[in-house]
Amino acid sequence: MRIGIDLGGTKIEGIALDPSGSERARKRIPAPRGSCEATVAAIRDLVAALESETGETGTVGIGIPGAVSPATGLVKNANSTWLIGHPFAQDLEAALSREIRLANDADCFALSEATDGAGAGAPSVFGVILGTGVGGGIVVNGALVTGPNAIAGEWGHNSLPFVLPDEMPGPDCYCGKKGCIESWLSGPGFAADYLADTREALSPEAIVAAAEAGNRPARLALRRYADRLARALAHVVNILDPHVIVLGGGMSNIAALYDEIPARWGAYVFSDTVETRLARHVHGDASGVRGAAWLWPEAN
Repeated sequence: MRIGIDLGGTKIEGIALDPSGSERARKRIPAPRGSCEATVAAIRDLVAALESETGETGTVGIGIPGAVSPATGLVKNANSTWLIGHPFAQDLEAALSREIRLANDADCFALSEATDGAGAGAPSVFGVILGTGVGGGIVVNGALVTGPNAIAGEWGHNSLPFVLPDEMPGPDCYCGKKGCIESWLSGPGFAADYLADTREALSPEAIVAAAEAGNRPARLALRRYADRLARALAHVVNILDPHVIVLGGGMSNIAALYDEIPARWGAYVFSDTVETRLARHVHGDASGVRGAAWLWPEAN
């Protein structure tokens, strides 16, 4: 049995999968805030609850909103800032009395969709998170690509490519740079672009609804978003040339993107054809927790 844990800012979700990938149990609990020790204890108790319900022990994989530094073994780049600087993996192994596998939550999304989701069977998959932040993960022949710096797939903190004059220098990003892909293509980035154009503060969902109802400023905002996403993904295609790109996160639910992006990205891809397939996630919000379970490809 495989157990996957998806650690979010407000909730922790756990799932137990049988060797075929079928769900045996699933639980969600509030995430402790401000304490690494409390987070470790919550995950320990969640794993115990899943094993009690199924009557089996399992391997444990965990997706976190950050990464573990290869140099120090400590958490870095985490939205849950109270994890930063802690030996989180080692603390969890001690609490659970077993080896664990830990990966970035966007990597878990990519692995889930590559294993039995929208990219199943493809030799290479780039999984994209378009939500409060922008992240990504790379899966080749069924295995995650991590890299020596543990940042493979972090396309959100590259500059928006093929930038237009009126897009320079770009919005401020929390990382300290300007014009990062995340600052343009996250949900808050989309809303900020609409606000700058109209002086009207709307949620991303409200902007999309207005565009679908024919509102011109909203339609223009959505068109700008689609063009920027096409440019950003074309950059990925030029570097990785993946067979499938799978979109996840709240912004991935905009149906128009799946027509708009393939219609636009050919202008930026260094090829006479673009055979890369753009796909919407299959597992939705469950992709992260399922991908964490699939960090153990070997069945117990």
